Amino acid sequence: MQSRRNFIRWSALSLPLLSIGKAFSKKTVAVTKPIVVSTWDSGLPVNAVAWKVLKQPNGYALDAVEAGARSIEDTINCCVGLGGNPDRDGKVTLDASIMDDKFNCGSVMALEFIKHPISVARKVMENTPHVQLVGEGALQFALASGFQKESGKLSPDAEKTYKNWLKKSEYKPVINIEQQQSKGQKTKGGPFAPNFFDDGTPNHDTMGTIAMDAAGNLSGACTTSGMGFKMRGRVGDSPIIGAGLYVDNEVGAATGSGQGEEVLRVAGAFLIVEMMRMGKSPEEACKIAVERIIKINPTKAKDFQVGFIAINKQGEYGAYSIHHGFNYSVTSSDDGGKVFMAKSHFPKG
Repeated sequence: MQSRRNFIRWSALSLPLLSIGKAFSKKTVAVTKPIVVSTWDSGLPVNAVAWKVLKQPNGYALDAVEAGARSIEDTINCCVGLGGNPDRDGKVTLDASIMDDKFNCGSVMALEFIKHPISVARKVMENTPHVQLVGEGALQFALASGFQKESGKLSPDAEKTYKNWLKKSEYKPVINIEQQQSKGQKTKGGPFAPNFFDDGTPNHDTMGTIAMDAAGNLSGACTTSGMGFKMRGRVGDSPIIGAGLYVDNEVGAATGSGQGEEVLRVAGAFLIVEMMRMGKSPEEACKIAVERIIKINPTKAKDFQVGFIAINKQGEYGAYSIHHGFNYSVTSSDDGGKVFMAKSHFPKG
């Protein structure tokens, strides 16, 4: 009996010592901050704008990601901002989301005529009790908040691309055409948005940006004009908190680019952050999310692209995609940043 008591007593005394031992043996990682990571090589100029904010003495990650997103919304490109490709009825509708280090978040969906949807999303976050506003309501809120209504005219590039798509798809706004199509009565090319453009680039180059400031606080932003030639009213993952963007200041942040419907099925960004919470590296966490998508339908996954990026609380970053070709931009100093090619499930070629 005495021996048993001594064992229990010494065991109890040793527990704190074991805990201390584990604490000292735990691998320490030098924290890289500030840092900003964006999807695609087009994220380099976005990062450059964000970096100007982050390198200031009190630069705030939320301000940085908003500034970066606004910068690409100012440009004419296929997939972000009012210069992006329209839906199949010829209207440009924008989606955007933003999230800070305190779980505050805001988003807008199917917003028309407003140049900076990311800033409207921030206003939703800061000035309303809601997280999401959509369509006419989002436009009404934007105008009431002082945003200027822009012309709905397509940019020259978008108009040219749209006219070419109309010829190929033979799309006409026929009522209930989706039901006809689902029964196999497809017109040449079909009226649905293609997964890839004619040049092979994905039809969903969302700009997702995540950052950590010098104080160690995380934030993220995501902005897009959505899939070109989508059905009127279609919304992907980009403005959905937990799918296209998620930030947990204790763990990390994640965002991505790709076919939003597939990301929505697995709550991609949230899944990645939770994997990092469990100790996975950013790349490992992104890989798990990609493999979860592929597992749903391995054959279908060969025909669309999804790529994720993530950073953790130590400033470590990583990415992973379904197909080769997804790259991302990283800036953590005044050196202009670097572009990295993400590892992928399906190899090149």
